[in-house]
Amino acid sequence: MRSLRIGTRGSRLALAQARWTRDALSRARPDMEIELLAIRTTGDVIRDVPLRPEHGSSFFTKEIEDALLEGRIDVAVHSCKDLATRLPDGLSIAAFPPRVDARDVLVSPHGGLADIPAGSTVGTSSMRRRGFLLEVRPDLEVVPIRGNVPTRIAAADNGRVGAVVLAAAGLIRLGLEDRISSFFPEDHMLPAAGQGALALQVREGDVESSEVVCALDDEATRSAVEAERACLRALEAGCQSPVGAWARIEGGRLVLDAAILSPDATVRARESGPASNGEALGIRVAGSILSQLGVASLRDVTWAGPPPRAGGA
Repeated sequence: MRSLRIGTRGSRLALAQARWTRDALSRARPDMEIELLAIRTTGDVIRDVPLRPEHGSSFFTKEIEDALLEGRIDVAVHSCKDLATRLPDGLSIAAFPPRVDARDVLVSPHGGLADIPAGSTVGTSSMRRRGFLLEVRPDLEVVPIRGNVPTRIAAADNGRVGAVVLAAAGLIRLGLEDRISSFFPEDHMLPAAGQGALALQVREGDVESSEVVCALDDEATRSAVEAERACLRALEAGCQSPVGAWARIEGGRLVLDAAILSPDATVRARESGPASNGEALGIRVAGSILSQLGVASLRDVTWAGPPPRAGGA
């Protein structure tokens, strides 16, 4: 019986995602022995301050990818939105399992966004979420907050902040759907590229592991996520850039919405194309946004945050 070693972060959500992957692979290959290995990443170690560019671009993935390259694990399970758009040499994504809800949600004792009192604090360290929030509620104070999903929910429960913004998928995977106060419509708060999707990474040339993992690949999810990631790559958006991207199949075609929150306005673009070529669609949408901004790349504007490093986001 062949064994397979799956690497993951050790957070409650990451372990839930890895266990889902293990169980799905076990159903497809009951003859395999599958082991989970928890690996601490930079993002897990640095928990008391906001992550900054000097910490590197792959906050939650580098140590796991290193373990994969060194052969200590056979498969890495990532939250897709954490993965750099340019992978390290020698690694590839063998499967994108079916996507969970891509939306962002509000968790608050006050209820929905309209119910939060003026001047209240809302916790999020995402410039994307901050920008979309302040478009609708400029009277709120957005403050940085870090920690795992339960820790951030607790911040709203104990009054440290009036509300927090989280990814719906994380709460769903943890069985915490009942904590969701309201969903942000995707056309209001565009999700981060890859939000709600998992990425199962393998070593290039490891045919056996790749063939096993490919059984979990979902064609519609792959098309959508590849379009979103191609858009970020073409924009040359760094990990802290206020960019949202959301792709989905509509009427047999792949539709991609993307937006960037500049200091002056939110610049949006929407295009559609064949589901078989998400990368071309992402590049086209990025071109439309850059044209509206009048720049060749987000590297040309300081407000977009630090650009991606070589091999980075």
